[in-house]
Amino acid sequence: MCGIAGLYLKSSSMQPELGAHLAKMLRELRFRGPDSAGAAFYRAPAPDGYCKLSLYAGDGVDPAWSALGAAMAEHFGGVEPPIVRGGQATFELPADALQAQQWLAAHHPEVRVLSAGSLIETYKAAGSPVEFIERFALSELDGTHALGHTRMATESRVSTEHSHPFSTGLDLCLVHNGSLSNHNSLRRLLAREGIVFRTDCDSEVAAGYLTWRLALGDPLERALERSMEDLDGFFTFAVGTADGFAVLRDPIACKPAVMAETDDWVAIASEYRAIAVLPGAADAELWEPEPGRVYSWGTAVGVA
Repeated sequence: MCGIAGLYLKSSSMQPELGAHLAKMLRELRFRGPDSAGAAFYRAPAPDGYCKLSLYAGDGVDPAWSALGAAMAEHFGGVEPPIVRGGQATFELPADALQAQQWLAAHHPEVRVLSAGSLIETYKAAGSPVEFIERFALSELDGTHALGHTRMATESRVSTEHSHPFSTGLDLCLVHNGSLSNHNSLRRLLAREGIVFRTDCDSEVAAGYLTWRLALGDPLERALERSMEDLDGFFTFAVGTADGFAVLRDPIACKPAVMAETDDWVAIASEYRAIAVLPGAADAELWEPEPGRVYSWGTAVGVA
């Protein structure tokens, strides 16, 4: 099953309400994915020379985020106090994102990086989507665009780390409805190319594949087109970048998806009910994404 929700705001006046709107969409998709939920928001750019890291330390763990911040400040210099939501934290620090992740892996391997970049903030958790929305106070978040997901696990276990979105590249995330049949062989290939995986979930392999293609110089649109050649299975992907998001259904397109657009926003969802809660939905242009066609908003297709 699984539920995908994505919202790109064309109107800046709606940006303070991004979290409230995405929360409504995820509530409508709660029955499609009762196992876990997650969301990635593009918001509040880090200052020049800084990166953002969204961190998770384990279910049932009371992380000493202040102590971690002090350790990072000692190594990197000035570190902003973290944004802590639902026990997870987003830090801004004056460092290259890759170097910051390498330092964390070496000195604090108990901490997991959910996403890294200059804009992206990621939160996810096992359990009811409604509990996730309330625990992370999703309605309080602003931003330009966001992707969310409710999961019903069909392969790999239910856990926070196995929840979507998956982020394997800077300011890049993916949510997925479907199943891939060749993800294990593709995982081995990508690992040899330097892509690091945290879980055995096939969706993380799809995210890693896109990161790999982008590193080779493909724009996102071409990377998604190549995915139809290299990924076996059936899927609907929604991919977030710093500038927007892109949507692709595989050529068979057996997984449901609907899109809508107004002068103020563009939305993707697994069911129309999740779009109907948005302002102006009754007058929106509405369509089902065509099989094998990449749709994008912002300058997402130009990511390099």
